[in-house]
Amino acid sequence: MNTAVPQPRALPREVTRALVERALAIDYARLPEWVRELARHCMLDWFGVTFAGMDDPLVDLLLDEARAEGGRASATIVGRGARSTRLQAALINGTASHVLDYDDVNLNINGHPSAVLVPAVLAVAEEVDADGMEALAAFVAGYEFACRAGRLAAPGHYLKGYHATSTVGGLGAAVACARLLGLDAERTAMAVGIAATQAAGLKAMFGTQCKPFHAGMAAQNGARAAALAARGMQSRADALECAQGFAAVMSPDFEPAAALDDPDKFYIADNLFKYHAACYGTHSAIECARALRAEHGFAPDAIERVVVRVERGADAVCNIPNPRTGLEAKFSLRFTTALALCGRDTGELAAYSETSAADPALVALRDRVQVALVEGWPIMQTEVAVTLRDARTFTQRCDTGIASTDYRQQGSRLHDKFVRLTRPLLGAERCARLSELVQGMDKARVRGLMAVAGEAVRR
Repeated sequence: MNTAVPQPRALPREVTRALVERALAIDYARLPEWVRELARHCMLDWFGVTFAGMDDPLVDLLLDEARAEGGRASATIVGRGARSTRLQAALINGTASHVLDYDDVNLNINGHPSAVLVPAVLAVAEEVDADGMEALAAFVAGYEFACRAGRLAAPGHYLKGYHATSTVGGLGAAVACARLLGLDAERTAMAVGIAATQAAGLKAMFGTQCKPFHAGMAAQNGARAAALAARGMQSRADALECAQGFAAVMSPDFEPAAALDDPDKFYIADNLFKYHAACYGTHSAIECARALRAEHGFAPDAIERVVVRVERGADAVCNIPNPRTGLEAKFSLRFTTALALCGRDTGELAAYSETSAADPALVALRDRVQVALVEGWPIMQTEVAVTLRDARTFTQRCDTGIASTDYRQQGSRLHDKFVRLTRPLLGAERCARLSELVQGMDKARVRGLMAVAGEAVRR
């Protein structure tokens, strides 16, 4: 019998420090204009989905807990006319921004970067009275660190069941906040270690309130990690690569080249914005269904069956077969495809509710949708085949994992989305004012922006 004690897996060193130094070297004035534009796009989209999510019962619960906990009110809760501690603001705003699952995505993280990074950055920037350029630079620094850390442990980290938005996102938030606090590379590496030892988040919680909580928790953990590092707390400076560290424990994969190569690349270029208010894994199927309906003009009751072919990993993310709640509906390929084939507005928040999940017409079509899992496809590629009762079959393929490079058009679409989400809550004048402030964020101070964003909305 083998009684040898398994030895911790030793991984190459210096990855953490290299990624930290790369992130801290980012200077807003030297960033390409398209990177700065994308950072502002992320900010505008974040505010839109956060305002829209602020009325969720989970946000009420967290705000009540923050009030009960008390503490020095130094940061703003978006749209609530309330302030709280830096850490509670990061938690509440981060949770609100992800509660609708309408926020942006980056496949290098395999998660939602802005939902974690922006609330952490804003909370710390407001407390230290940073200007908008400093906040945007910190956001980009945290974004790039998170993407490279995500690539370091991909694909096994996500496949093991970790919600990378929470785990990897918290690492990026720590770096972003460390930058705002003026920490050097050594202290920032300590912040990464403090964040890494807090890293958690289970994909098993998708479809529950824990999923949006993951984003807020990671924002809070990152802000806390940077603050503790600033006070001198010790961790390991090689937390990503050390034996029994982040990569060794949380992934079977360790790919330093994927994290360190292409030193001039900005992974924010791969940012994907949502125009359907559901899990991003359903978006290609929605686009296919919409295109088929528009091209061929068939009615829902003319459909005999639908086959949705997706990459196998979707089964663990967005394949709830018979959703009962609005939240579950966002993670159901069958339901979202039925929504699109019925001509429903998939960008409308009300499309995902307990009422719509039980709608007889939608349920009847949902039950005629079959999901087929395919090996080796791009993670977001989907093919939808619709067979009509007259035996005709129409097929469409789409891959929404490819980021737009038309930033002018993207900016216009994101502004329309922002207005759609916020004008009913803010009114036309305040909506326009906030949009102007966010898009001109690099010319103002964060406290001024948050003063406008914090005013209570119509509820």
